[in-house]
Amino acid sequence: MAGSINVDVLSDGSKRYRSRYRDARGRQHEKRFMRKVDAQRWLDEQTSAIVTQTWTAPERGRVTVDVWAEQWLAAQTGLKPSTLYRYRSLLRVQILPRWGQHRLADVTHAEVAAWVAQLVAGGLAPATVRQAHRVLALVLTLAVRDGRIPRNPASGVPLPRARRADPRFLTRTEVERLANAAGEYGAVVRLLAYTGLRFGEMAALRVRRVDFLRKRLTVAESATEVGGAVEYGAPKSHQQRTVPLPSVLVEPMSRRCQGKGPDDLVLTSPGGAVLRSGNFRRRFFDPAATAAGLEDLSPHDLRHTAASLLVASGANVTAVQRMLGHASAAMTLDVYSGLFDDDLGALADRMDLAHEASVTRRHGA
Repeated sequence: MAGSINVDVLSDGSKRYRSRYRDARGRQHEKRFMRKVDAQRWLDEQTSAIVTQTWTAPERGRVTVDVWAEQWLAAQTGLKPSTLYRYRSLLRVQILPRWGQHRLADVTHAEVAAWVAQLVAGGLAPATVRQAHRVLALVLTLAVRDGRIPRNPASGVPLPRARRADPRFLTRTEVERLANAAGEYGAVVRLLAYTGLRFGEMAALRVRRVDFLRKRLTVAESATEVGGAVEYGAPKSHQQRTVPLPSVLVEPMSRRCQGKGPDDLVLTSPGGAVLRSGNFRRRFFDPAATAAGLEDLSPHDLRHTAASLLVASGANVTAVQRMLGHASAAMTLDVYSGLFDDDLGALADRMDLAHEASVTRRHGA
């Protein structure tokens, strides 16, 4: 690449330094500066970018973020409707009001870092801040791969640490107290607490996926509310799984299935429609929790409870992972490591008892 700096003398006698170079395709680019040192710095940067193959044509970075974000969204395939809805919401509420009219080439690392800090200072939840940053980073990653900007200015930005609330675990006695207080929806409480199904998986459970003979449930679908409408899709891990159906649930689940066709939902609202999380919690779950003396409880706590009951019954981490539908055992340990610490303590106690028994047998011999 050949580059040069020429001097233009204006009518008032002042000077402008014009840097010019040709790219790998032979096209000429130039830019004017008031100082020669700035002209040389710019020329050196362009030369270095071409040599290291990080150069991008300036005009390709002139697309605005809002236009490019729509192109990025259109390229997203295989996403669950709820994920796509969340991406659109984050773009509309957090990202585009700040970045929409910026050209891709004008987004800087320092400005992205300042934006993240402003979101945190404004009281936005750390998890939401991280999600908004991730979506912006994904939009800019596509711009890098498309040769519109040389690098992603959102990379390496300091992010707030997401705070995960400590899981809440109920005892079997508390589960039964809650189920009894829930009346006709006690079966929902028991199903969530004794199988670990996510709420959407429970709501999408169909008659043909309940095997009463083998006492098994097949989890192959999940119901999610997206923009006020219910969408059916694959479970969170995108994989079908089978979970055991406890004996205590056989009779109430059988009653729920009576008179229904194979594709009918097992558990529904009073009007026969799909159970929606918000409606269920407001109309049935929260009043039952208050009546049972279990305030500040959420339906998701029943999934945590299922994990604790599984571990207490002797299940190892792989069994818990499979039953809950986690993508990996590492994810299970990340959430429930404390439960397995207790399990290790119980294992140590059993080993001590076995050692004492062995010593006793030797002395007795």
